[in-house]
Amino acid sequence: MAKRILVVDDEPDIRDILRILLEGEGFEVEEANNGREALEKIQKRPPDLVITDYVMPEMDGEELCRKIKRDILIRHIPVIMLTGKKEDVTDKIKGIDAGADDYVVKTADEKELLARIKMVLRRTEMDLDANPLTRLPGNVSILNEIESRIKKGEKFAVCYVDLDKFKNYNDKYGFEMGDRIIQETARVLIQSVEEVGDKTDFIGHVGGDDFVIVTTPDKVERLCNTIIAKFDLRMPKFYSEEDRKRGYIISKDR
Repeated sequence: MAKRILVVDDEPDIRDILRILLEGEGFEVEEANNGREALEKIQKRPPDLVITDYVMPEMDGEELCRKIKRDILIRHIPVIMLTGKKEDVTDKIKGIDAGADDYVVKTADEKELLARIKMVLRRTEMDLDANPLTRLPGNVSILNEIESRIKKGEKFAVCYVDLDKFKNYNDKYGFEMGDRIIQETARVLIQSVEEVGDKTDFIGHVGGDDFVIVTTPDKVERLCNTIIAKFDLRMPKFYSEEDRKRGYIISKDR
């Protein structure tokens, strides 16, 4: 599905130029004449990105940006601020303080503007998709990674990492300790990939105690063995001395 961009500018010519440029790249474009009109459209149908002029009547770009970033329902929407001034540091500071995700001069090269738009959209998607506990990419990114490799015709291997009896551990030690186990597992995966994986490897966090690694077929076996060895070496510190000596924990079967 095409990403939808709201272009906000009181100059019709600027809106037309941006619309033609963006539609040529496959984006869906909606337009607004000022900040007030833009805010109404955003609240009715939130876009994937807002590109707004800085100076406009009724509500300027700075105020529009502040209102977007203060609204819990729409503050995730990225905002790129446009300005006709090349070196006005004061405007840039105001825009950044208002929560703008990027700042572009109207006279910027078309390729630069498109690159910035794609970067902001990519960064926002990753931020929204990232697991809050590990900050690793989530399910959307995992699917995108696998689909991308399939389309390219690449040979790849998918490792599904799952912790055995994790629910029993949570029941015994509590969710805070469980979260620490999850974070340590993420570190084990990252370090293992850095040590024996491929530079193109991908690590994702499905959720809970489930992770995915996308790697190359020639690296997969060694990578899995390294992960298991590192995990076994680090996990004892997350158990009480009594449980370590016993070699197991006692938990209620629900």
